[in-house]
Parts: sequence; C-alpha cells; structure tokens
Amino acid sequence: MTEADFAAWAAEWRTPPAPIVPVPALTVISSGGVLRGARVMIGLPGHGWRTGLRGDTMIRQGARSLIPVLAEAEWYRAERERVEVFAALVPVERVWVETISTSAERTASTDSLALVSLDSPPTRVAVPAEVIAAQAAGQLTGRRLVQVGADGEQRGLRAVTEAHSGPEGNAQVRVAQEHDWYRWAATGQAPATRAVPISDLWLE
Repeated sequence: MTEADFAAWAAEWRTPPAPIVPVPALTVISSGGVLRGARVMIGLPGHGWRTGLRGDTMIRQGARSLIPVLAEAEWYRAERERVEVFAALVPVERVWVETISTSAERTASTDSLALVSLDSPPTRVAVPAEVIAAQAAGQLTGRRLVQVGADGEQRGLRAVTEAHSGPEGNAQVRVAQEHDWYRWAATGQAPATRAVPISDLWLE
C-alpha cells in the first residue's frame, strides 16, 4: 500500500466537519437569525451563484426588502478599520446564508461526477485536504480550511502554504486566521501562522 493509498484509506475513517448548507436569507431572518457578518451567497436559480461575500442587516426601501452585501475582504477591512464601505443592495430573495448543518449528510463521493439542481445553491461537503493536495492541479494556498481534532472543529482558517514535510517527516500545512489572511493583503503585514497535520484539515 502506497502512502497515498494509506492516506485515502485513513480519510474514510475520520469524521468530516459539518457541511455548509445554504439557507434562504428570509428563512434565517424569520427564525431570529442574524445576517450581520454572516457568510452569504447571492444569485438566481438556473443562472448561478456568487460566493465569498458577507451580509448585513436587512433594510427596507418602500416595498422592497434588501440585504447589504459586500466582498469578504471589504467586510474585514470595515471591521478592522472601523470605516464605512460600499455594499451592494441585493433583493432578499436572491440571498442565501451559508449555514453549518450538523444534520446534513457529511460525505460526498470524490470518484464520480455529482450533478446538482440549479434551483438553489448546493450543499457544500468538506473534502480532505490530502485529497486536494494529491491531485496534480490541487492547490491549498488561500483556500478556506476546517481543522478537526479532539477539541472539535475549528473554522475561519486559510492555508498559507501547500502541503510540505514537517520536522518529523509528516505532511503538514501552515494556516492563518482568516482575518489575518485578509489583513495581509490590505497592509502587507504577514500573519501569524501555525503548522497543522494535513490529516486534520478539510477543504470547507
């Protein structure tokens, strides 16, 4: 058994993190959920979806209900610098909130093409970082990761390196907190990073 075969076998026995299930913004609002700072997706059924966004509190303009939506980098800048930034106003029915679901199916087949419905954004099931790193075109740097360990799930991480050999020869990836990742781009200040065994990481 090769190292890659062993990694694939071991990955089958690990508990993946909870998947991300997009929920209509109206459903989140009606159930008392908060949109300010929530990861959101916008789009149209049958057309497509845009991710990498954050939402804010719903506003009303006449009979229209709108969600201020801004790029994630801009949201982090506004929070960091305490400044107002431009946000597009998107009709509430075109906004979905990325919700972590503990009840949804956690595994997906990586061996075959999985077709989805265009009626709503699809559930996003986590994929072992090892699977991505093992692919010829697989790249981890900059991707959203979840670390799963004895203490549960840790989200809000970004990979700052590809998989590499650690001091003891084990494969690892250096990660940073997401707010530090975006600050790096805005200010040039390198983030604090830490090495995590690749076997503990999942692509969100």
